[in-house]
Amino acid sequence: MSVNYGYKRITSGAHYGLRDWLAQRVTAVLMALFTVLLLVRIVFSQGPIGYDLWASLFSSQWMKALTFTVIIALLYHVWVGMRNIWMDYVKPVGLRLSLQVFTIVWLVACAAWGIQVLWRL
Repeated sequence: MSVNYGYKRITSGAHYGLRDWLAQRVTAVLMALFTVLLLVRIVFSQGPIGYDLWASLFSSQWMKALTFTVIIALLYHVWVGMRNIWMDYVKPVGLRLSLQVFTIVWLVACAAWGIQVLWRL
């Protein structure tokens, strides 16, 4: 007979709730700070907002690296949220796995597109 209480309690699940919660908060703060930085740079820039302004904002290497970091943070933020949605609400294992694989492929494609757009400027 197995004991289901105390320190030898039988548990199930992946046990990454705190890690997911923390990852969501850290990536959200990073994205919020980046948004504030971007808005400040736009507000205090001279001239009309157009392609030239956007190209000049992202022309420096440090801004490209920071933007790429924020893109990766956004993709990880989305992955944690979508994975939790699929795990909580989709019960058939095959369908859940298919949705998770589709999500991964979609996010990798978005990362590739983000890199292409960012380094094309």
